[in-house]
Amino acid sequence: QLQASGGGLVQAGGSLRLSCAASGLTFRRYRMGWFRQAPGKERGFVADISGSGDTTYYIDSVKGRFTISRDNAKNTVYLQMNSLKPEDTAVYYCAAALVAGTSSVDFGSWGQGTQVTVSS
Repeated sequence: QLQASGGGLVQAGGSLRLSCAASGLTFRRYRMGWFRQAPGKERGFVADISGSGDTTYYIDSVKGRFTISRDNAKNTVYLQMNSLKPEDTAVYYCAAALVAGTSSVDFGSWGQGTQVTVSS
């Protein structure tokens, strides 16, 4: 089970940190990812991090602004979002995967989503 939190309303240029707490799985075995879904759009990959935390990957539009990290002792993955833009507004989901890939179908476990709204 994955429980995401930390969303909210922030002005453009501001920051938020999302958290996703995992339970019921061997957390360190899973690659963890963040996805987002804006109104009227499909859910899309944002970033992921390997089980050890050594490897991360970001979509181009968030590189240099977002940082994904994890604490395997706390079974938690984070997404630090800085310099937020109105186009970052979406419901953000955390997800866990045992296989490679950045498609939604590659991730077998999902959190419930947390709303991020960035005002201009």
